[in-house]
Amino acid sequence: MIPAALRYQRASSVDDALAALAEHGDDAKLLAGGHSLLPLMKLRLAAPEIVVDIGGLRELAGVRDDGDAVVLGALARHHDLSRDSLLSEHVPLLAHVAGVIGDPQVRHRGTVGGSVVHGDPAADLPAALLACDAEFVLRGPSGQRRVAATEFFAGPFTTACEPDELLTEIRVPKHTGLGWGFEKFTRRSIDWAVVGVAVCDRAVALINMSGTPLRAGVTERALADGAPIAEAAKLADEGTSPADEPHATTAYRRHLARVLTERTLLQADRLG
Repeated sequence: MIPAALRYQRASSVDDALAALAEHGDDAKLLAGGHSLLPLMKLRLAAPEIVVDIGGLRELAGVRDDGDAVVLGALARHHDLSRDSLLSEHVPLLAHVAGVIGDPQVRHRGTVGGSVVHGDPAADLPAALLACDAEFVLRGPSGQRRVAATEFFAGPFTTACEPDELLTEIRVPKHTGLGWGFEKFTRRSIDWAVVGVAVCDRAVALINMSGTPLRAGVTERALADGAPIAEAAKLADEGTSPADEPHATTAYRRHLARVLTERTLLQADRLG
């Protein structure tokens, strides 16, 4: 990779990183695992004047119990989430999804916070967190604020995280003993999902069916009204706007959403 000329700064603390963002504004980018930022820099789709490395901030790593919620540090690696006993017990959907992202190299370097803030509608973890009703904790010059997952994803590669803010942690309600499921269709084993579905209890989130991860609201309402899984799943693509591409047309993606939703809901029934 030969990026454009830039300055590199290793942050010593969250406050240090925030100070750099405040000073440089849109010209600064945060570097965590690097799996989102570095490809963009390689293609010159991003050319920050300064890269602020937060990868060593241990205060943003790890998973902890907080009563009725499990708290994920923004720098928790996918590999760590997949093997965390607390997460496996109380939010098994997230542990499973973290374990099927990319390949071992990606899972050992990629972070949950980086995946979420990047806002790729084809990513797995944002949809899983949406299905789990997660809450994102952002810290900036005005202090700390919380944003619900339903309000966090604003558009393709766009989130509620402002340029001078930093995602510090993700709070996920415990779903102990409830059903869950996850299915995705890929062209090759480690590709981004053509379409994917994450289910937590009766919450259904769709991957790559719009410019953001989104809930299959019509399906959820049908289930709440007592509709059989097969009938509710037929409604999964309503209200979506999937892309039309040579390798996956809009009609094909809609078909996949309906099929995968039925499979995932049946998984959740078996595991609940």
